[in-house]
Amino acid sequence: MGKKRFSLLDFIVWTSGILVYLFMILPVFVIAISAFSPSEYPEFPPKAVSLKWFTAIFTNPQWMDSLWISILLLFIVTPITVVMGTMASYALARLEFKGKGLIQAFVLSPLMIPQIVLGIALLYLFTTMGIIGTITGLVIGHMLISFPYVVRTVSVSVSNLDPRLELASMNLGATPMQTFFKVTLPLIKPGIIAGAVFAAVTSFGEISISLFVSSPSTITVPVRTFGYIEQTFDPSINAISVIFIVFSVVALLIIEKTVGLSKVM
Repeated sequence: MGKKRFSLLDFIVWTSGILVYLFMILPVFVIAISAFSPSEYPEFPPKAVSLKWFTAIFTNPQWMDSLWISILLLFIVTPITVVMGTMASYALARLEFKGKGLIQAFVLSPLMIPQIVLGIALLYLFTTMGIIGTITGLVIGHMLISFPYVVRTVSVSVSNLDPRLELASMNLGATPMQTFFKVTLPLIKPGIIAGAVFAAVTSFGEISISLFVSSPSTITVPVRTFGYIEQTFDPSINAISVIFIVFSVVALLIIEKTVGLSKVM
């Protein structure tokens, strides 16, 4: 067989694709490089390389308090959401009942409802409940938007699980509970890991709901970043952005290694 000829159409497609990728990655590249500038204002390319603004972040009590709040939320929201999302995914995949489609739509509805609407709704609700501006309110808000991602990713693994494997386990004498923990969970572990990563990333970078339900004592990193930009604009913002970029890239690598991006995106 002869070699495939590279047509004009192929050239246009490849060129367009490369330009799109460059357009998407260029802002990230500029932010990442300018974060290492020693100048008082962001500049690209920087005249020198310095860790000045990363040091400024980690020595600033306000930034560190916000970072602590965000990390605390991440470690509370992620396990609770993963447990609840895994249970919901398994139930929706294995049980048949009236209104199943309606419940599935309800579970995924936070992905379709504008987050500013959710933020306003939670503002009124949490004010009535007396938990506005507390860690509890932030946990509930972050769980609300993280839950659909966990359900979606775990559902991928559950749908690929052959029910006959579970039936075989129970036919060999295992109880339904033993089957779930010794057969089902190990087989759907990639989806659970991917769901945990999505929940962590979503919680760590959430801003819309946090703006409405946080208080001066519970300001997360994204909310502080938003307020910081309104007051000043130095490369500290770029340094924070680099931290978010690294966190997101690591998360994507974990998902790719466990379940594959193509299966969850």
